[in-house]
Amino acid sequence: MADITTDVLIIGTGPAGSATAALLSSYGVENMVINRYRWLANTPRAHITNQRTMEVLRDLGRDVEDEAYLFATEQDLMGENVFCTSLSGEEIGRLQTWGKHPLSRAAHQLSSPSHMNDLPQTFMEPLLFKTACSRGTQARMSTEYISHVQDADGVTTTCRDRLTGKDFTVRSKYLVGADGGNSKVAEHAGLKFEGKMGVGGSLNILFKADLSRYVAHRPSVLYWVLQPGSNVGGIGMGLVRMVRPWNEWLIVWGYDINGPEPKVDQAFATKVARDLVGDQTLEIDIQSVSTWTVNNMYATTMSAGRIFCMGDATHRHPPSNGLGSNTSIQDGFNLAWKLAMVVKGQAGAKLLESYTKERAPIAKQIVTRANQSIEEFGPIFKALGLLDSIDPVKMQQNMDDRCNDTEEAELQREAIRKAIAFKVYEFDAHGIEMNHRYKSAAVVTDGQKEPAFEKDAELHYHPTSWPGARLPHAWVFSGTGEKASTLDLAGQGRFTVLTGIGGKDWIDAARVVGVELGIDIAAYAIGPRQKWQDLGGEWARVREVRDAGALLIRPDQHVAWRSQEKAANPVSELRRVLKSILDR
Repeated sequence: MADITTDVLIIGTGPAGSATAALLSSYGVENMVINRYRWLANTPRAHITNQRTMEVLRDLGRDVEDEAYLFATEQDLMGENVFCTSLSGEEIGRLQTWGKHPLSRAAHQLSSPSHMNDLPQTFMEPLLFKTACSRGTQARMSTEYISHVQDADGVTTTCRDRLTGKDFTVRSKYLVGADGGNSKVAEHAGLKFEGKMGVGGSLNILFKADLSRYVAHRPSVLYWVLQPGSNVGGIGMGLVRMVRPWNEWLIVWGYDINGPEPKVDQAFATKVARDLVGDQTLEIDIQSVSTWTVNNMYATTMSAGRIFCMGDATHRHPPSNGLGSNTSIQDGFNLAWKLAMVVKGQAGAKLLESYTKERAPIAKQIVTRANQSIEEFGPIFKALGLLDSIDPVKMQQNMDDRCNDTEEAELQREAIRKAIAFKVYEFDAHGIEMNHRYKSAAVVTDGQKEPAFEKDAELHYHPTSWPGARLPHAWVFSGTGEKASTLDLAGQGRFTVLTGIGGKDWIDAARVVGVELGIDIAAYAIGPRQKWQDLGGEWARVREVRDAGALLIRPDQHVAWRSQEKAANPVSELRRVLKSILDR
């Protein structure tokens, strides 16, 4: 007999594990989360937080979203991505990123009620963990996953208390592996992967220093420093990342993955920091040094029976595009409601098969994009003439040539501008963040054709109510002056029906079918003299159904199904669709 029993055991308290625990507890599902360390993230690691992730926090509660903003660096301090020879040296160019450009800012504001920001993992992780534990999650620190055995009825997991050295067992209905890039759960579950680990090496130098005089006039999260001859892949590029403006920083410095791991002492770390800043007298307080590998691997299967993996356990990639923790938290948003409904007996087990169907393509997409973004620095190096020689003197001369009054120099300047501008695919890829369209048995299209992307799908978000897509955001208003996003009407662990004038039968059907299936279905009519009104016409522009039509929204705010018009028998239609999705 197991020492502990719970409905869901989660291995790992990072963004994926803590988000899943917080969501499950919010849905009333008993769960336990363990962490092999004594506490949470001790370095800032992940930090870029996109709108879709903030929508997940908003769904957990406005208090959770507001606390994230309280500790985050806001958008206006994120976006002047700078390329320079040192922070105190010559600036080569810059790019407005992360929604800072006015056109991009407008697109961000139109697409979501939530705001992109920079929230280091040292703040995000405790927020999610606290939310989980305060809502019922049982947590154990200094507790290590050892192995698991699953059978027809559940999973028995062996854990080790690292303080006493004693093993104990946990019996759960389901096991979630959110245990990072070297996931033992994924290995033991036999998940299938494609790609390669360890394709590059990097080290992080976390330090404190007041750099406001070098950066406050051009606020950014990332400062790319090019110093030929600095022994970094022959190019000499280092990254100075803002952690907290403007006195806490993280340097990313490459090393040869085929050689020995570098030994970094205080003197070396201080020299690297001073060189990149360009101030040899700078007072620097080194906080920590760590090494990591650049990976290019993703899971093609994210579950095996009652075992589900997520986060870095299933998508292992460099931090390019800032997609890591965002995708991890969104994995949890996708899985948690499905686990909750199956555990509560509201859905059949086949619903859980949709997790891999929906999230594995996302894992592949972001791993591919992140590694491609690294390669896209090549045109910048080429335009600067850094690939034409390995002699640092010649490389510097090639960079200097761009300042000449010659036709060749003019062409070089144009090439540099274009190469830097092309990095928008890494630093402002709004479509990558927001265009997820799921295709699985948890979505019913009734044969409706997927709409094409009118613009670049990586750069631009395309709102659509096509089943599988995220519910489009629009502001709606109550008669008392309250303002809400359409996303606020959905989510919170339940299905939602949205309709308009003439859609009363859909609202009645939601009530009837909800009682029949034993599930909570919220239902709202949006229109004149209804509880919610489309005063600005935003909802009418994006809903893609008629007033008497309806959208069925899943608990993760993705469209499950839609009817363009009033149905002859709304109860029958809604019953058909929900029984199909829920494996009833």
